[in-house]
Amino acid sequence: MDKPSTSLFKEDSTYSYPSQQNLESWIFDCIEREGRRPGSINIIFCSDEYLLQINQKHLGRDYFTDIITFDQSEEKGVIEGDLYISTERVEENAQTHEVIFMDELDRVIIHGILHLMGYSDGGDEERLIMRQKEDSFLLLRP
Repeated sequence: MDKPSTSLFKEDSTYSYPSQQNLESWIFDCIEREGRRPGSINIIFCSDEYLLQINQKHLGRDYFTDIITFDQSEEKGVIEGDLYISTERVEENAQTHEVIFMDELDRVIIHGILHLMGYSDGGDEERLIMRQKEDSFLLLRP
């Protein structure tokens, strides 16, 4: 396995996360607290339209979303994958829920990481577990 890393990219977006080093440290801490090992994680900040095209092409869904996660793990217990995040959708959700943009963005990022770790949000009970995990991991942010 290569050295664990978090890489940030932009697709049809100008957004830049303020501290890649803090983000990587936080994500790795969350993964390790779940008894897993971090691998290569790519976070791609993009527009609503860009993410809609991914949603249509790869998932057959025709609606906007804030995140789409692709698991790239090849080794058991190693968390690797790609998180495509619409910063436009995150901004709109932050306004709707009356929270700070960075708080909503970090929630979406850790939501995607939880998906990579095998958590689902398909049912009410699963959504509750995910929300509890998100809340506890958000408290660990640097």
